[in-house]
Amino acid sequence: MKVGTDGVLLGAWAPIDHNPFSILDIGAGTGIIALMLAQRTHAEQIDGLEIDEDAYEQAVDNFENSPWGERLFCFHAGLDEFIDEPEDEYDLIVSNPPFYAEDYKTENDQRDLARFQDAMPFEELIEVADLLLSENGIFALIIPFKEEEKFIALAKESELYPIKITRVKGTPKSEIKRTLLAFSRNKTSEIEIDELIIEIDRHVYTPEYIELTKEFYLKM
Repeated sequence: MKVGTDGVLLGAWAPIDHNPFSILDIGAGTGIIALMLAQRTHAEQIDGLEIDEDAYEQAVDNFENSPWGERLFCFHAGLDEFIDEPEDEYDLIVSNPPFYAEDYKTENDQRDLARFQDAMPFEELIEVADLLLSENGIFALIIPFKEEEKFIALAKESELYPIKITRVKGTPKSEIKRTLLAFSRNKTSEIEIDELIIEIDRHVYTPEYIELTKEFYLKM
């Protein structure tokens, strides 16, 4: 599968000011977000979790061929298997979870698995984050904007509170399509909220998007 903008956004945006020692990428796909976080941080342990066999094999290959192979590991398992015997806590948990792009499914089962939320319900994702997040850890993800309110309410039930919210628009005139969310166990009175526009015109990127992602593109 090609590199998607959502993964690049989350990999570049996820907060790392708390210097995470351990990172978990839930639904790692081919490993792009984990690789970006290996580039951005000095984390000693960066684990990916991927249920699809082809994506898992590609992630392992990508990890092994990267400069950070010793710090990267991918588990071939679903969430339920992974949390059966949790051994580790993580200082940063990230996820670009599956969701409905539209209200229909394609003929490609593999793509559907990657795109559709029934493969990883939000409730399950929050439960795992709550179980595995360290005391001062951060849980960051990207979801459709229309799901933002619901997700924040669900997270609150597990005492995970938003600390940073970035709403993403494709162009200045388009609607908000995505929300980048960061949660902590510690409630803050001032949530950092902003907006990010990706393009001014077709393939003409905004200064903000360039600044966020320039370390990861060969031509930007």
